[in-house]
Amino acid sequence: MGARQAGSDPAGPLHTEEITMQATNESAGWDVGAIMGGLYGDGIIACKGAFSAAWVAQLKEDIETLFAEARARPRGALERGPCRYYVEVHPERLSGFVDLATHPWVVAVCRAVLGPDYKIVEVGFDIPFPGAMHQPWHRDFPSPPETLVGRRLNSLAFNLTTVDVTEEVGPFEIAPGTQWDDLAGGDLMFPDKSLYPRYEARAQRKLPKVGDISARSALTIHRGTANRSQTSRPVLVLGVDAPDGRNADKHDLQVTQAYWDGLPAEVRDHLRCRIVPELESIEQAHTIEGLRMGVTM
Repeated sequence: MGARQAGSDPAGPLHTEEITMQATNESAGWDVGAIMGGLYGDGIIACKGAFSAAWVAQLKEDIETLFAEARARPRGALERGPCRYYVEVHPERLSGFVDLATHPWVVAVCRAVLGPDYKIVEVGFDIPFPGAMHQPWHRDFPSPPETLVGRRLNSLAFNLTTVDVTEEVGPFEIAPGTQWDDLAGGDLMFPDKSLYPRYEARAQRKLPKVGDISARSALTIHRGTANRSQTSRPVLVLGVDAPDGRNADKHDLQVTQAYWDGLPAEVRDHLRCRIVPELESIEQAHTIEGLRMGVTM
């Protein structure tokens, strides 16, 4: 790869005036107890109306451009089931990356759960197109010992929808509280079907609107549901680790030197990436073989 690794440092896109800010700094206005209670309890929380519709429309345009590029190169878009894809992207190709990385709610959640030295390790998007099927219940990676034994979350996933989600468009479904489930003795990511009644009894379908952000433990058992509409449902994914998290091993965040030099310090300090002379194609390592087949229901 031949580029130097950065542990933390993009003054890329400036904050847009259209962002709805609900706090003036990284902690004011946010209840740390509620953040911790939500993520350690249900395993998912949300911030409604964090961004304007215009800001999200630009994000959606960026995603559509990047998806077309990814589909044109080998392994650029990973299948996560029929008519469903995941694409990892370069932060500087998203015009609103800095806005998202510095949003007060995002910062407050990361600090509360992961500590002051959290690292952004993943930027990508997931798109279920019309015809996408139910995914099997799963978590995104095996539970690390810090969670399974130490009962501590050391990673988070933030999701930002680019469309208003309805029942027909294939909403995200989650089984609250299951981030603590021990799947030892079977597949460490895909629970045995004998456990499905437990998840279905707890299941909540999330119907966020344009501008909403959610934060969750990717260990909480979840699935994408069937998209029975005529439209796609692109959603941005931001993955963040505590200092002892190991999810950066599955990803290859890159920024150019010029972009890095222009980033505000509050982004550089939390961005785990390689600094490269020019952006390289990302060879994605976070394949989830068990999601390649959908489930009819």
